Amino acid sequence: MMRVAALLLAVFFAAPAAAQDWPTRTIRAITTSSAGGLSDIFMRALGEELRIRLGQPVINENRPGGSQNVGTRACTEAPPDGYTICIINADPVVYNQFLFKQIPFDPEKLQPVTNLFHLIQVLAVNSSLNVKTVDELIALSKAKAGTLSYVTAAVPLALYMKKLKTQKGADWVRVPFKGGGDAVNAILSGSTPIGLIGLGNVTGQLRGGQMTALAMLNNIRSPQFPDVPTLAETGYTGAPSRGWYGLFVPLGTPKPIVERLAREVKQIVANPDFRERHLIGRGLIPAVNSPEQFAREIRQDRALAREVVKEAGLQPQ
Repeated sequence: MMRVAALLLAVFFAAPAAAQDWPTRTIRAITTSSAGGLSDIFMRALGEELRIRLGQPVINENRPGGSQNVGTRACTEAPPDGYTICIINADPVVYNQFLFKQIPFDPEKLQPVTNLFHLIQVLAVNSSLNVKTVDELIALSKAKAGTLSYVTAAVPLALYMKKLKTQKGADWVRVPFKGGGDAVNAILSGSTPIGLIGLGNVTGQLRGGQMTALAMLNNIRSPQFPDVPTLAETGYTGAPSRGWYGLFVPLGTPKPIVERLAREVKQIVANPDFRERHLIGRGLIPAVNSPEQFAREIRQDRALAREVVKEAGLQPQ
C-alpha cells in the first residue's frame, strides 16, 4: 500500500516539476503552411523571440497539404510535453469538421494557447490578366470559359468565389491549396492566376506590380493599399471572410506551460517594434488573448461555420 501511495505522489508532483523546469531542450513548431508561407515566416520571427526568452531554440517543421489536416493531425498526435507548439489556421480547427465526412484528427485534442493575428485577405491576380476590378475579372472569366483557376486556403473565401460563379456567371475552378509560398508562386507563374490570400503573403508583389489587388476581403481597408476597395464595397453580402492564425499545443500539455507560453507571446506581441515589423507591416491584425478567451472564440466560430456551410449547401466530401 505504501508503495502505491508513493507512486501516486510521484506522478502528482512530476508534471508540476517538469513544467517548472521547462524548457530544457529544443521546441518544435509545427506549421500547416509550406516554407515561405505567411505562418511559416511569422513563426520564425516569433520563435526567435521565444528563444531569447526561454533559452531554447524553436525550430519550424512545415507540414502543409490535405486542407491543412496534415499539420493539424501532427499537432494532435505529438506528445503533450511542451516541446511541440503549433501555428494553425482557423479552417482545420473550425471548418473542416463540417466539410469532410471524416478528418484524421479530433479538433478537441488541440489546446488553445492564444490567438495570434487576424488576416487582412486580398483578392489578387497576376497582373498579366490586365483586370483592375472584380467585375472585369468576372467578364474575363466568361470570355475564357473554363481556363481560369484560383487558390485559397480559407473556406469562406471559396464560398465567395462560388457565389460569384452562380450569381454572376463567372467561370473558374478552385485548385488545391498546399501553402502560402506555393500559392504565391502559382499566382506569379500564371498557372493559377487568381488568389484569395493573406495580404502579408503578397505585399511585395503588389507593390512591385507583378500582382494586382482587386478587393480586400475582411471588409477592412488596408493603410498600405488605401485605394483598394473592401469586399462589401463591391456589393458582396455573402459569407463572412474572417480568418486567423492561432497558437496551439497538444491537449494534455501541463497548464503551467500553456500559461507561460501565453504570457511570453503576449509580451512579445506587445513590443511596438515586433508588432510593426511582423504584424502591422505585413497586413496582419494582432489578436493575442488568453487561452480561455481563445477557446471561447473557437466555439463561437464553429457555430458560425456550421451555419455558413449549411447556407452554402455544401455536402461533406
